[in-house]
Amino acid sequence: METIFLFKKNGNAHFIQLPVQQEIGSSQELTVFYEGTPHVAIRPPWNGGITWSEDENGMPFIASSCQGIGASIWWPCKDHMYDEPDSMTIKVTVPEDLIAVANGRLRDTNRNRQAKTRSYEWFVSSPIANYTVNVNVGDYAHFEETYKGENGDLDMDYYVLKENLEKAKIQFKDARRTLEALEHWFGPYPFYNDGFKLVEVPYLGMEHQSSVTYGNGYANGYRGTDLSGTGWGLKFDFVIIHEMGHEWFANSITYSDIADMWIHESFTNYSESLFLEYHYGIDAGKSYVRGTRERIANDKPIIGHYGVNRRGSSDMYYKGGNILNMLRSIIGNDEKWRNILRGLNEKYFHKVVQTNEIETYISDQAGIELSNFFDQYLRDHRVPILEYYFKEGKLNYRWSNCQETFDMPVDVSIEDQEIRIEPTTNWSSIAIAEGLLEVDENYYISSFQIR
Repeated sequence: METIFLFKKNGNAHFIQLPVQQEIGSSQELTVFYEGTPHVAIRPPWNGGITWSEDENGMPFIASSCQGIGASIWWPCKDHMYDEPDSMTIKVTVPEDLIAVANGRLRDTNRNRQAKTRSYEWFVSSPIANYTVNVNVGDYAHFEETYKGENGDLDMDYYVLKENLEKAKIQFKDARRTLEALEHWFGPYPFYNDGFKLVEVPYLGMEHQSSVTYGNGYANGYRGTDLSGTGWGLKFDFVIIHEMGHEWFANSITYSDIADMWIHESFTNYSESLFLEYHYGIDAGKSYVRGTRERIANDKPIIGHYGVNRRGSSDMYYKGGNILNMLRSIIGNDEKWRNILRGLNEKYFHKVVQTNEIETYISDQAGIELSNFFDQYLRDHRVPILEYYFKEGKLNYRWSNCQETFDMPVDVSIEDQEIRIEPTTNWSSIAIAEGLLEVDENYYISSFQIR
């Protein structure tokens, strides 16, 4: 027997009043019917909703996006990151001359000749964060290829406006290059069962799971700009590489609280330099990530406030990438570092995590106590200063402008002699002849010689 439940609305939440007491441990089913006028996106994908647009031929060009504002603005869900549905069916009905693309694999299409519509049914077989669910509608052309990856054959499908088909066939080669590079560094693409799609949309783009969206204008860099100022940022299409990087960090490994958004953005920012390193060499990758330092604000901590839907500083992008690049130098073994990155994606495959889990895993695998390092760089906005001076055949050094407990080894060279020192906030010294001291440029610190 079907029962109609009463509900009340409070903000974006709806509270359902059940008519009878429920037995603990029993399983019940609730069907929700809903309708309404979709929220119009103001600044997608950050202040999102539905973007209503037209292509150059006057055909409808529509896309959803809801990062930040939350998925509940356009579909009913438990709108919190710690709760992911383990699978999802997405059905969209559009005019018959349009194509609807969503996450996962296309399972069925049905044409209603009388209504002149076509329905598309997509199925996601993996756990999915609610904000990465999406629907895109357009006068699309479709092309495809197969990538032979670490877990076998991966279907790669591309949906672009018909007028951009030839440009896309050239520009979207970066998708295959990204898979090759990031499978090397991070391990297998996390959604072989759901395939991979790159879909053109009328906004910049976003990391929708297995349905990455693209709107970078078929230009390299970020809308044609090199974010690093080094020239390396124009060797790739930023939106393709960055948003695909999120398939590993955001879509497979997902934060449980937006305060830990650095887990998504720092690792994905770093993936840009790893892409460059894989295809152009280690100097290219490290030059790129160091070049982005000009965009660091150091205004507030990278980690935000927990339990109040508040993320930290936007430094989670550029500073976050530099933090990871520095960690690699501290560990001092490139293969161990690569194994740590791959190990994270194996241990936390399709899981929701907290910062302490990521920090502990890296420390344990590196064999280095890194809690003070993470406290300084994630929970404090200050950049540590290495203070030093030479006296009576000794180099004296300490950390300042930092937390009292901060300690971090740092690689320096003195007249071409490379050494590692281990400063704390107290003065220490080693015997060495005075000379020009230079800090390894992969460490994100300042240095100051006391005269």
